[in-house]
Amino acid sequence: MSSRTWSNWSGLAQCTPAHFETPADLDALAGIVRKTAESGGHLRVVGSGHSFTDLVNTSDTIVSLDNLSGLLEADAATATVWAGTKLKRLNELLDERGLAMENLGDINVQSIAGAIGTGTHGTGRDFGCIPTQATGFSLVTASGDIIECSETENAEIFKAAQVSMGTLGVMARISLRLMPSYRLKYVRQRATFAEFADNAMRWRDENRQFEAYFFPYTETVQLKFLNITEEPPTGRKAAKWFNDVIMENVSFELLSRLCRAKPSRCAGVSKFAAGFIGESTEIDAGHKVLSTVRFVRFNEMEYEIPVAEGVECLRELKDWIEKDRPEVHFPIEFRFVKGDDILISPFHGRDSAAISVHMYKGMPHGPYFDGCEKIFRTHDGRPHWGKLHSLTRADFEKMYPKWEAFQSIRKRLDPNGVFLNPYLERIFL
Repeated sequence: MSSRTWSNWSGLAQCTPAHFETPADLDALAGIVRKTAESGGHLRVVGSGHSFTDLVNTSDTIVSLDNLSGLLEADAATATVWAGTKLKRLNELLDERGLAMENLGDINVQSIAGAIGTGTHGTGRDFGCIPTQATGFSLVTASGDIIECSETENAEIFKAAQVSMGTLGVMARISLRLMPSYRLKYVRQRATFAEFADNAMRWRDENRQFEAYFFPYTETVQLKFLNITEEPPTGRKAAKWFNDVIMENVSFELLSRLCRAKPSRCAGVSKFAAGFIGESTEIDAGHKVLSTVRFVRFNEMEYEIPVAEGVECLRELKDWIEKDRPEVHFPIEFRFVKGDDILISPFHGRDSAAISVHMYKGMPHGPYFDGCEKIFRTHDGRPHWGKLHSLTRADFEKMYPKWEAFQSIRKRLDPNGVFLNPYLERIFL
């Protein structure tokens, strides 16, 4: 296919590849990879462009998996899907069969391969990142060969490729561990920062899922509690949906534009938005409750902090914001994620508190993100692979005990760096 300009969701990452390919079957995908490698080129795969880094950027070949989408097979506890399947559609297909993923993030437009490859996650003490729900996958390597990977077949590669940003090969088919469909009761409440700090760990332990949003320049925190219930769905009337989804997004978009036009308004806008935080309850299918409609576009940094230090890290962010007055109005998101044994997962070997900071599209994010990153790093934080950071290979070598093991597998599968680009070279070379 001919070239076209590509950009990610926020517009921050952009490139014009020489080739933009959309294979419709596995053989075509393998052929594109093989041809690129034989020509000495580079290839990156794109899902929905929801990573904020330059993961996809290349002047050579971008492959979209949009045509490799859908459910291939399912039984009572597992399913195999095409890697390009978007999470929203995937969970609708599973729900039709009485099945569900155990956990999701709050955005459902990503492809399942993209969510796995970058270590995307939701929240909950007992739930790891989405890659921990994968039991196996077909991987197209740089040679164009197709290998099957799982806990029992090519297990070493499987543990490396679960979170690998597409640097070991292209995921084609993915098998997932599932559970019966479930309904969630979603309770929103307001709290002070002191109440949050005193109770965060208890709330984590007492609820299936718990997360919080702190509003800069205030003492306000929005709390979100999610638990499985047999209570009937509350339903969402058209008027309530319009108010909760459309008006909330439109209102925050307008406030964000005011901040972009005059950044000195940020503190006031954050205080204004915090004033509207109230209490509500919603009951619906788990995959619907876990997903949030996001129309307002932004750039994001997220670090995974050892769980025992999470609340203190957020407190330091709060104090720094009050002292240095960075121009930000987006709330700071705080979640919990269970540790895993995936080689370069940000959650490798430790339970974590995930802290996410955001800046409205078009507003300078550098000073704010730099200040946050300094605090994150004093708490032994590891950056989310799909979100902005300033680190290089030298930093990651110190962060990950299995870094060299991953590098050895990557070099073996892709000795010529077919799946690298300038951003990934900064990380791995």
